[in-house]
Formats: sequence, structure tokens, C-alpha cells
Amino acid sequence: MNRLPRTVLSAVGIVSAGSLALAACGSSSDQSASASSSDTAASATTTLTVFAAASLQQTFDKIGTAFTASHPGIKVRFSYGGSSGLETQLAQGAPADVFATADTATMKKAETDKLIAGTPADFAKNTLTIVTAPGNPKHLTSFADLTKPGVSVVVCAQPVPCGSATAKVEKATGVTLHPVSEEDDVTSVLTKVRAGQADAGLVYQTDARGASSAVTAVDFPQAAQAVNTYPIATLAGAKNTAAAHEFVAYVLGTAGQSALAAAGFAKP
Repeated sequence: MNRLPRTVLSAVGIVSAGSLALAACGSSSDQSASASSSDTAASATTTLTVFAAASLQQTFDKIGTAFTASHPGIKVRFSYGGSSGLETQLAQGAPADVFATADTATMKKAETDKLIAGTPADFAKNTLTIVTAPGNPKHLTSFADLTKPGVSVVVCAQPVPCGSATAKVEKATGVTLHPVSEEDDVTSVLTKVRAGQADAGLVYQTDARGASSAVTAVDFPQAAQAVNTYPIATLAGAKNTAAAHEFVAYVLGTAGQSALAAAGFAKP
């Protein structure tokens, strides 16, 4: 058998080692390129933060899902609560891109505090109604019935839009309520009635509609004197201004308005 000289074997070894090194480098480069591509895709996703009135939660959740589906690369994150409380958070520096309130007074305060970019746009209206346990066991038929002996009532606190609307109805009717509890948002009022912690509560018609058979709604004519208009705006401190404008336009557009109408909101 012919044997290769040691010098040739050494050369072969060097070539093999070099090939392995090149292969390793190539593999490392491919992995780096793949990781870089993945990082780029992740960074391409924009997170949009929307502060919105509690009464908008069910509808805005649906609008957010539809908006994300039609706007790839934008993820919407919502923060719900009483409009006045949300405005306070924003004034204290809470980061957000869009603000939607349940009344114009809160939005005007946000403008005064220089939180708003541009001009807010009205996108919906809502009206108060009485909610009771299913079947209306206390047989309430009017706003004045909320003052009957043995009827416990829960309402929104005055700084909250639904609380301000309640105060307007009280003034218009001359009826003074004596609530067992005043809540920070309309969702909490509804929750207490559903849990049996109060016989009745004052919420928006959309909240009663969203609760379906869990409550009975009792409309009263004086509510028409305290209809709340909902405005929406891009915030001055928005980190994603373009996405914020797109979301506002979506709410004001056909798809957003259809979702709001389906939930029981009236046109602004």
C-alpha cells in the first residue's frame, strides 16, 4: 500500500480544519442573521395605549380586535376606568396615546392641562337608565321610586361622568337620592347591583344592554336631560402618533360607528 508523505497529510489536516472553521463561521453568521431578522420583526410591532371610559370596555375591546386585524403590526392595549380618574393619571404623567372620555367636561379639562394634540372629535352619545335585579323585584317605574323606603341605590361619584349626569337628573326632577354607595366608575355600579349589594343603580343604557338578562333596565324620561357625549383625541405625549391617528379615525369611521351602534350607543 502506498503511504502519503507526512507533509501531504499535514496539508490535508490544515485544509480540513480550515473547512470546519469556515463552516462554523458560516453557521454563526446564519444564526446571527436569523436572530437579527427576528429582532427586526419584533421591533416592527407598535403598541398603542388607549385610555378609555369604563362604559366603553365591551365595545372598545371588539373595536380593538377588529382594528388590529386590519392594521398588522399594531397592538392595542386598553386601560379602562372613570374618565376623571384617567385624566388625573394622564396629568400625572401616565403614558398613553389616545384618550376617550364619557363626557366633554373631562376632555376639556384634559385640553386645559395641555394633554391633547389637535381637536377632540365626538364619536358617541349615551343615556342613563336604572338597573335592578332580574324581574325588578322592587317594582321601580320612575326616577322618584329610587327614594322609596327600603330601596337601596348605588350611583357613580360626582366627578365621574355618570355621576355628573345623575346630579343633573336630580336637579331637573327635584328628587334627591340617598345612595348607599358612590362608585369610581359605572362598571362598579353595575357590579354591585348584579351582586345583590344594592336594589338599584344608575348606569348607561349600553351597560344595561351589555349585562343582558343579568339585570332589568328601567328607562325614565328625565334621563334625556342628561345625555353624555363621548369625545376621543390623540394625546400630546403619544409615542405612536401615526398609529394613534389611525385608531381615532377607525373609531370615527364606518367600522367603529357600526360597533358602537350595535352596543346601543347613539350617534354624536
